[in-house]
Amino acid sequence: MMPDRDLQYLAELAAQLRVDSVRAAAEAGSGHPTSSMSAADLMAVLFACHLRYDFDNPGNPANDHLIFSKGHASPLLYSLYKAAGVISDEELLSFRRRGSRLEGHPTPRLPWVDVATGSLGQGLPVGVGVAMAGRLERVPYRVWVLCGDSELAEGSIWEATEHAGSEGLANLTAIVDVNRLGQRGPTRHGWDTGAYARRFGAFGWHTIEIDGHDPGQIDYALSDARNTRRRPTVILAKTRKGEGVLEVENREGAHGKALKDPGKAVQELGGPRSVRVEVHKPEVDAAPFRFGSNGMALPSYPVGEKVATRTAYGAALAALGSARGDVVALDGEVADSTKTETFGKEHPERFFEMYIAEQQLVAAAVGLQVRGWKPYAATFAAFLTRAHDFIRMAGVSRADIRLVGSHAGVAIGEDGPSQMGLEDLAMMRTVHGSTVLYPCDANQTVALIAEMADLEGVSYLRTTRGDTPVIYQPGERFPVGGSRVLRQSPGDRATIVAAGVTVHEALAAADDLQADGVRVGVIDLYSIKPVDTAALVEAATTTGNLITVEDHRIEGGLGDAVMDAVSELGPRVVKLAVTDLPGSATPQEQLADARIDRHAIADAVKRLL
Repeated sequence: MMPDRDLQYLAELAAQLRVDSVRAAAEAGSGHPTSSMSAADLMAVLFACHLRYDFDNPGNPANDHLIFSKGHASPLLYSLYKAAGVISDEELLSFRRRGSRLEGHPTPRLPWVDVATGSLGQGLPVGVGVAMAGRLERVPYRVWVLCGDSELAEGSIWEATEHAGSEGLANLTAIVDVNRLGQRGPTRHGWDTGAYARRFGAFGWHTIEIDGHDPGQIDYALSDARNTRRRPTVILAKTRKGEGVLEVENREGAHGKALKDPGKAVQELGGPRSVRVEVHKPEVDAAPFRFGSNGMALPSYPVGEKVATRTAYGAALAALGSARGDVVALDGEVADSTKTETFGKEHPERFFEMYIAEQQLVAAAVGLQVRGWKPYAATFAAFLTRAHDFIRMAGVSRADIRLVGSHAGVAIGEDGPSQMGLEDLAMMRTVHGSTVLYPCDANQTVALIAEMADLEGVSYLRTTRGDTPVIYQPGERFPVGGSRVLRQSPGDRATIVAAGVTVHEALAAADDLQADGVRVGVIDLYSIKPVDTAALVEAATTTGNLITVEDHRIEGGLGDAVMDAVSELGPRVVKLAVTDLPGSATPQEQLADARIDRHAIADAVKRLL
């Protein structure tokens, strides 16, 4: 039984958190105070009694990790930081203002925030990745994830729940604020915590159902979670949205709004307070385990040999894993096709099978990089589109993750359009701070995979299913933001810009055109973001005619990247890309039908001239 003085202190702390949530939202004129008020007791007990965190050293490897999956409850998080003494009341009241660190939803602009949240259903999947990192580096920190009941309708939550349960991630605890009300009305299961318990229990989780406004029950549940072995824990806390203020308590229509009469609400909650919470620092000094490293011995391929770039990716990643103990690989149950299996065979302890759960695949990569690992996550390029929101939010988090999409474009052949990544370049180019790479041969792939290891932000490399000729010497460097001029002469009347599989079609077209007395340049634009603006500007100003050719939809890919770089110069630009819906055919037939093969390129040049 918790002493009465402790219960009184926790009640006062929770009341202060509610007051400050109301005040912050009132000052901003917007926000989610009612969603913050329902979880105040839960977080008060967590911070005062169970969280182990050194706010003076956010990078302490022994720190627990707290992720607000219900990121809209940011007023509560910032009120906790104020109570912990790491932000001032003045900063608290800068909530949502231009230039403030206290954004509408949390981001790593604050040093105590691991990842950006606010797109619901993402915090728990990322928490799974952070928990996986804890097991990998053998550090006894805990991962606490505050979830809302509304987001339990997201499929990504159940991808995370199944993975955590099957892996027995006992260092992970989900705290679900079951306040019954979503944005537009009641949630699917309301206050039926048993409905949620049955679902989590079916996935192997330890489940606890409590009154989320009873500090004694909360303390017991958090203690139980810390002492549970071999499986994750979910605390299902029945709460009331807007708790403590009659105007909004358990009432519909109050979501996402500042209170109409904040002064009255603050008085109803007992007025402002100056309660401090001393968060316990980690009890042990932890040295994260890291795997040993050997010298770099990247694979190499002789010029003229035919090798699929996906094969080169697998070999390069395995070699990189030997050279760097911080590299890890994640697979979406296609490792035999993407060739990530090569890494898995050589470094099984750093290979993670995420199965066909692309949202969890990307989220786990984001979670692993929180702890300094270098994740490479691979699946078919087409299937990464399913995880686009996680990739978008990884950009908001400024997360350093590496994605590899195989089986791109119509060049995959007979499998047909459901398997063809035709939108991936556009999707990845739009991500904040992203890097987009598309190698055309095995040696270029090897070099770029190694280059990606130290890139910041979201980086993406596209690989090809079929064998393509090796045209570059082993050991050549291909810096991000660069390109290669493969054909150039003073008599060039146009320049063909290509990447990946279409580089080989462009070279063949250039040879055909030369035989007909027409000289053209060819640029391998392997870095699609950032692009080699200087090379493109030179081609645009010297030949005045550019033909872009890509195995991708015409919108948003290589052609648009080129246009962005040279549009102000006014050259003539012809974009060749996939515009129709492909069917099943051989790879060469697909390229011909899409009008991106050597003959279509040559015809386009002749029409342009």
